[in-house]
Amino acid sequence: MPRPRTQLTDDQIRELETLAAVLNQKQISDYFGIPHRTFQAILERDESVSASYKRGKARAIASVAGGLLKQAREGNTSASMFYLKTQAGWRETDQQERLEPPKVYIVKPSELPEDAV
Repeated sequence: MPRPRTQLTDDQIRELETLAAVLNQKQISDYFGIPHRTFQAILERDESVSASYKRGKARAIASVAGGLLKQAREGNTSASMFYLKTQAGWRETDQQERLEPPKVYIVKPSELPEDAV
């Protein structure tokens, strides 16, 4: 006889939204005392669990992003740079802009045009 599928209770599903803001999936499965694979299977088959998890993650990201944006607007250079790199596609490179050195020609004064001197 196969084991019954592990299900989260309604209370656990509500709690999951809060946990998802601060814990990863492995930590959540440890918190609930279930194997990580079992928790992943629950997420895949139970839309209410998946929605609760995604909502908790999204709310945490929105909160942190809001704080980051506030700091950037207040002049925090590091916050501004991080925001622009992650949201506006800005990139740092190790390559310095290379300018070609000017071309220098050595000519005898007698070969210069009259108006060059």
